[in-house]
Amino acid sequence: MQKRIWPALTLCILELLASGCASLTRTTPPTPSAPLEPLPETPAPVVSAPEPATAPAAQAPSSPQAFQTADWSALPEWGNDKLAEALPALLLSCGSLKSQPEWQSACAAAAQIPGEDPAAVRQFFESSFVPHAVHNADGSSDGLVTGYYEPLLRGSRTPTRLYRFPVYGIPNDLLVVDLTEAQPNLKGMRLRGRLQGNKVVPYYTRAEIERGEAAVRGREILWVDDAVELFFLQIQGSGRVKLPDGEIVRIGFAEHNGHPYRSIGRVLVERGELPQDKASMQGIKQWGKQNPDLLPLLLQQNPAFVFFREMPSSSPGPVGALGVALTPGRSIAVDASVVPLGAPVFLSSTWPLSARPLNRLVLAQDTGSAIKGAVRADFFWGFGDEAGQIAGRMRQSGRMWVLYPRGFEPRLP
Repeated sequence: MQKRIWPALTLCILELLASGCASLTRTTPPTPSAPLEPLPETPAPVVSAPEPATAPAAQAPSSPQAFQTADWSALPEWGNDKLAEALPALLLSCGSLKSQPEWQSACAAAAQIPGEDPAAVRQFFESSFVPHAVHNADGSSDGLVTGYYEPLLRGSRTPTRLYRFPVYGIPNDLLVVDLTEAQPNLKGMRLRGRLQGNKVVPYYTRAEIERGEAAVRGREILWVDDAVELFFLQIQGSGRVKLPDGEIVRIGFAEHNGHPYRSIGRVLVERGELPQDKASMQGIKQWGKQNPDLLPLLLQQNPAFVFFREMPSSSPGPVGALGVALTPGRSIAVDASVVPLGAPVFLSSTWPLSARPLNRLVLAQDTGSAIKGAVRADFFWGFGDEAGQIAGRMRQSGRMWVLYPRGFEPRLP
């Protein structure tokens, strides 16, 4: 649900960009993949979890220098990857890409490949695509790789003494303005706020929403039993909720309040209440259990807030920014201002808390407000507690190669 602002307000909106009166962010996708709890430090093979960054006010489109043609031999362990496992994810991408001229031939060929024949799958990728090494703006080729997952919460469609934390849908007073209509060079940028008289002002913060200042009463879609799990659901952007009768409800990102993310892990470290290596999702949950009275104020240190919508139960997985279901272990979130959304990407990294290589072909099918920069990926681990344990500890160094259809150069839509 997005509210349109009348053309007469266009000048006022543009003035707001300079004054900072309302919150400006890049368009956020159906699943805003964000890493778990952050601590800003140089990525390394053995670390804890990551720092979601605030979306910049504007970014220039990718330049040709971001990509450099490479040989297949440059991709670590390319010959050992089970490429057939990535083929179904590519076919999902093709559902969105096949109308684009450069993708038509590759997608048509992909649909004809026998997935049970590893040699045929490998021949398809190597004949249909050319790898392009991805470089950061400073020319470096290393970046940060984090992880995310789809959590399971317990909840109800009605509030009770147990289920007392609301999952909100989009409030009626949230304004979302696509600034492309006002200024073409602001493509992908949206202003989020609310009307106060005849002015657009920032939307309410997390603390203000939880105090009841926003028009959220009546917008509850579910109620859950754990405030911390709900907080991390908002970071992940999608999840499942098990109702008392056993029904599983899938929910996904609908909108957000436009405020920048602030790490509560960093807050705890700065206060001296957690060591840096314990400021992961798991460490914060444990702190919450030990300090239940202090927990609400801690969570409110993050002003960002996510609103949800109920998703079709038939979906095989959470839906990413590309509009297709994510594939565990084969989907990543990227910065779509640099890496073409939907494209195959060969990712070279390591497993969480390990130097064990993680080299595999994945699909760029999601984005997120914390995923900024050319060599930057958020690895989707799947559903449930085990996936959450892995994702919550992933903060690795990595390199990326975009596989683009042969005869074409990587470009954005």
